[in-house]
Amino acid sequence: MPPAIRTQRLTKIYASRLVAVNDLNLEVPKGAIFGLLGPNGAGKTTTVRLLLGLHRPSAGHAEVLGRRCGVNRVSVRKLIGYLPTNPKLPGHLRPIEYLDLLGQLYGLPKHVRKPRLASLLRAVGLLGATNQQIRTFSTGMNTRLGIAASLIGDPPILIWDEPTAGLDPAARRFTLDLIQELGRTRTIVVATHILSDIDQVCSHVGVMQEGRMIFSGTMREMQRRLKRNVFRLDLDGGEEDLKRLAEQVNSMDGIGAEIGQGETISIQLAERVSRANALSEVLKLVETSNLTLQNVHSGQNETEDVYLQLLQEDEAHGFQRFTFEADSSDDAVHGDSLA
Repeated sequence: MPPAIRTQRLTKIYASRLVAVNDLNLEVPKGAIFGLLGPNGAGKTTTVRLLLGLHRPSAGHAEVLGRRCGVNRVSVRKLIGYLPTNPKLPGHLRPIEYLDLLGQLYGLPKHVRKPRLASLLRAVGLLGATNQQIRTFSTGMNTRLGIAASLIGDPPILIWDEPTAGLDPAARRFTLDLIQELGRTRTIVVATHILSDIDQVCSHVGVMQEGRMIFSGTMREMQRRLKRNVFRLDLDGGEEDLKRLAEQVNSMDGIGAEIGQGETISIQLAERVSRANALSEVLKLVETSNLTLQNVHSGQNETEDVYLQLLQEDEAHGFQRFTFEADSSDDAVHGDSLA
């Protein structure tokens, strides 16, 4: 059974000078909520456009549910519901008119189209705005309508590019909850640079850097890459008491302590040390000190730490990242010039 999305040595070079996607190998399992993560300019949006057939690859190829993507592959494009960043929608239309037009372009008969667009407007919370022109919509309302538009053809795969960009907290929460709900029955790719979005909704993640995929796997596999096992204590007390506690912790086997800013202590554990036992022993020391424990932070920034670690490792590899692989198969380069 083919994966939902697969790319093999996918490359896109613009005007023979800008390498946007560089020898990209990606596999998205069916049913995954896949976070495509990377800094701005990493190649996420170009990858999405190649999957949609909006751009022609310079080399390599992409597949959706086993079917080759391409500029004229309309049947493949129908398998994908796409939400661009801050969607630009026809301002003179009303929501029902816009969704009805999309349904007609999909070739949906009227008896299917009309109930579906009404259900979608209700699902995204826009029933009360059906008489407004789209030009009057806020950023959040535009995103909600864009979400409805991506679902009008009932596609098995959704690709949403920066779906929470520019949203207020309420609209952002709505969008993340909807991703989790839709992920029960569909494969979803969320392209973003917002780490907290990945943490909250994704089962799998791929990290892009300078057009390359530098990591791809489950969220658990990504977090296992973290080299340091650290938690942080927020304390209230005097400087001498903090120093004394740090000295006591540093005397323990396999445990180290470092005083941070604002009366905090970072506790670092060796791999062989039990996290639960170490935390228990350190808290006993706090209890017998003149310090008051305010907070314990453990694992809240794991995704951020691993992400930064991956980027740093990739940059440190330098020319070691370059490997020339002779490939005699016709599929290695998909018959396109560097365009």
